[in-house]
Amino acid sequence: MESGHESFATSSNVSNECNSPQEPGPNVDHLSNLCGSLEKLLLNPEYDYSDAEIVVEGINVSVNRCILAARSQFFHEKFKEKNENFLKNEKPKYLLKDLVCVASIGYEVFMVLLNYLYTGKIKSSPSEVSSCVDNACAHDACRPAINYAVELMYASSTFQIKELVMVVERYLDNFVDKATPEDVIPILLVAFHRKSNQLLEHCIQRVARSDLDNATLEKELPHEVLTDIKSRRLKSRQGTEQESLEEDSLSEKRIRRILKALESDDIELLTLLLEESNVTLNDACALHYAAAYCNSKVVNEVLELGLGADVNLQNSRGYNVLHVAARRKEPSIIMGLLAKGASVLDTTRDGHTALSICRRLTRLKDYNDPPKQGKVTNKDRLCIDVLEREMIRNPMIGSMCSSSLVLADELLMRLLLFENRVALARMLFPQEAMLAMEIAHADSTAEFTGLSATNGLCKNPRGVDLNELPSEQVKRLQDRLGALLKTVDTGRRFFPNCSEVLDRLLEDDKLDSLMLESGTPEEQRSKKMRYTELKDEVMEAFKKDKAEKNWAGFSTSSSSSCSPKTNVSHKNRKK
Repeated sequence: MESGHESFATSSNVSNECNSPQEPGPNVDHLSNLCGSLEKLLLNPEYDYSDAEIVVEGINVSVNRCILAARSQFFHEKFKEKNENFLKNEKPKYLLKDLVCVASIGYEVFMVLLNYLYTGKIKSSPSEVSSCVDNACAHDACRPAINYAVELMYASSTFQIKELVMVVERYLDNFVDKATPEDVIPILLVAFHRKSNQLLEHCIQRVARSDLDNATLEKELPHEVLTDIKSRRLKSRQGTEQESLEEDSLSEKRIRRILKALESDDIELLTLLLEESNVTLNDACALHYAAAYCNSKVVNEVLELGLGADVNLQNSRGYNVLHVAARRKEPSIIMGLLAKGASVLDTTRDGHTALSICRRLTRLKDYNDPPKQGKVTNKDRLCIDVLEREMIRNPMIGSMCSSSLVLADELLMRLLLFENRVALARMLFPQEAMLAMEIAHADSTAEFTGLSATNGLCKNPRGVDLNELPSEQVKRLQDRLGALLKTVDTGRRFFPNCSEVLDRLLEDDKLDSLMLESGTPEEQRSKKMRYTELKDEVMEAFKKDKAEKNWAGFSTSSSSSCSPKTNVSHKNRKK
């Protein structure tokens, strides 16, 4: 376990009922045995003598109402209420979302809380929900660790477990000085709502000293707290000339109008305000605000209007727009910014890229949850995947000092991979691939011969021109690779099941060639079996996409079977 998690478990010793320092000698062992015995009721199926069930995130959790009622006044009041919906001969079943109206409580947090009610012990923080996916992180102040503790605070407070509230409150207090100002806000909010005055004061001091802008504070904080923070900041500026303060006040009013227009999705009003004022989108950091709080349609409209917004402009926190979008974790906004030239290489003042920000905000549980056919892909993982692909395709990664010729060679290798990927899509799903290419404007690039070429690769993809400078060659390859990447991304968005089939085929080491006439008789039989399986996979994936998207215009016949004589090359696939 990480040190952060150990400290949480260790801090519980102050209120640990089964390891109390006032009970030396044999009594400690006796209480420990008692705790272990009670834990069996919760965790061991052989000791399931429960008399009720609580449904948490779709999972039925068996509970003993007598223990919960004795340990929590909240459960005592809930369980004594008569419910005519329960049948006489079955266990009462409660939905946690109906019991708790204030905040969402996940399965892992609920099980930690139940374990405390049964045994008096606080288990270590479950790493799958309290650790991020950044390997360089100590998980002592990343957002998943904070969110887990905040959730446990809400749960223990809602269920009126005072001693647990005290422990979690001290744990949250340790985060305040380590976390970024943005990540202190959820701690501040739980302290405010649960009236934890000491913790609230610590959070207010931290935020007041930070460089978070007023627009963010107005959006995130209760009015009472916002007023307090503004008052403290104003006092710290004593000695500043009144004229300067008045100028700032006038500028803030104009900025506020611009941000209000963005928030209300009124692009016409936004354009009018910009024409009437000397305040620009960059002055207002309006694109940062839109990436954080407006819907993706508004962000992309502002980008398309060309109103002079710089996607790589840094705000008072040293964040560019892509950094802000990474914090929000909205894939469509991230992709829109990348398409408009947002730099994936830019770092914040503390050295974080958009990718590392996104990783530190994503729980292990969400990242490791595999994509399922027919279900929406987890946005957290999708954002990381998009940013990782952009990092990989960026020729400057790890090659800042490389020559243009070396960059062209690296680009060529990546290009061949995606040539194969797109060509395979055109072979298996011709109509869908054509649509994805049209959406991605890939028809403006050279024809993607890819797998359809004789040797399984595109013919002369570099297209050597003796009159072409190396830098021009790099630019041409970048443009072509960008179109291919956009085609693949578009395909994943609109044809997720078809894309999954392609992913599996490209990772299939056995699929070196589908030339059915080549090889020994045994190899030919094996290839024919794989060819039959491939046809079934292709047709099934197409039917699922058609059903999910409700596109009646596509017929099953539009998705062609792969040709038995097609040579599928994997020699240039990245292992």
